[in-house]
Amino acid sequence: MRVPDFGRAVEPPPWRLSPEQYQARIEAVRERMERLGWTHLIVYGDREHFANLLWLAGFDPRFEEALLIVGRRGDPLMLAGNECVNYLPATPAPMRVERFQWFSLPSMPKDSSRVLAEILRDEGIDAHSKVGLAGWKEYGDPRMIDAPGYLVDAVRFAAGWENVENAAGLFVDPADGLRTTATAEEIVFFEWTGTLASDGMRRVLAAVKPGALDHDLLKRAEYNGVPLGCHMTLKCGGNRVSLASARGERVVRGGRFSCGICYWGANCCRAGWVAAGPEDLDEGARDYVNAFAGPYMDAMAAWFGALRIGAAGGGLHDAIHQRIGGQKFNVFLNAGHLIGFDEWISSPVWPGSEVELRSGMVMQSDVIPSSPVYYSTRMEDGYALADAGLRRQIGAISPECLSRCDARRAWMTTQLGLPVGEDVLPLTNLPGVVAPYLLDTSKVLKAG
Repeated sequence: MRVPDFGRAVEPPPWRLSPEQYQARIEAVRERMERLGWTHLIVYGDREHFANLLWLAGFDPRFEEALLIVGRRGDPLMLAGNECVNYLPATPAPMRVERFQWFSLPSMPKDSSRVLAEILRDEGIDAHSKVGLAGWKEYGDPRMIDAPGYLVDAVRFAAGWENVENAAGLFVDPADGLRTTATAEEIVFFEWTGTLASDGMRRVLAAVKPGALDHDLLKRAEYNGVPLGCHMTLKCGGNRVSLASARGERVVRGGRFSCGICYWGANCCRAGWVAAGPEDLDEGARDYVNAFAGPYMDAMAAWFGALRIGAAGGGLHDAIHQRIGGQKFNVFLNAGHLIGFDEWISSPVWPGSEVELRSGMVMQSDVIPSSPVYYSTRMEDGYALADAGLRRQIGAISPECLSRCDARRAWMTTQLGLPVGEDVLPLTNLPGVVAPYLLDTSKVLKAG
């Protein structure tokens, strides 16, 4: 079966919001602060964990760390190091900026910054304050905070140990985190990065052949400079380490292969066998399609049937585990998660989850079966949930984007047997595509 060319945006769509939209996000944060009794919210970010700052202030720190202090009124204060002060003009978000050289790289000048205690005091943080401090993750215990110890210590010294708590859930909690839904502008941008990742994956898979060098294969991704959501991965030959980067291995007939290409808002992953058919596999794995990849495809059909606005996240878990649960498939991680400017925001999917799937959520079809005999298979891409109002907004920004998503959905339903609802927008150009034998990608699986 030939997978159609669904097209792509001619030019990259803008993703940064207007100053007014960033101000609205600041006000949304302040409403939550009022509800939670916080006088201040402090948001920490670094090169790896930047997405909260990017969402709230349009800023992803480069090389260094950064800290945003939000009070009940006025423009927030951004503390940035020597390098990032010069990068901050890239964002239109309303804020005050102060150079805080302790965020700067080792051996750089640190002779013109105020001490943190003085900054916190001037921002009104004292023993009468209650502060939410957002690092990256929640831990169940509100006193566990994943920001550098010297920052956490300074805030606790200023406000009192008992008056500082973990605020990451304000952004990432799957039930109501502010970052768990995307705007129409962001979804249009994610569709563009989704096409970059999936078009690159299609070229990589087309070049897979015995003897090919992993580094040469990843050249086919045609990286164009858009920020990466995580390192590109490629595993073949003697490289069987999960999440491994290309390391100079060559493709082997009958061997395992996986690849992941990830940009902001998009991660396209595929895994399978370097084979033209079952005859290229070890004897014990020659029933791979009937015993493993086929049941996976049928389980994913049920997953798409459960992927709809208003459904509970637990339904996605059940769709997978009622069909391919147990040790044979070993689906260990969540059966899908939320993706945004960071590759994994959080997940509404776990046994018995009652978290409602909402318009604006972008779900990653990240269901990973694993077997020592059959290896794995994958159709990992991004799918936005969008009600009629959000679809109209997307269409007003880019009617071509909406048309491509509609065409992908129709093809998945009619050609692959995947029941994709009207409120689901497939964001990549390999939607639902699983080629079990990578030396013959014209053969793709159908559900049922």
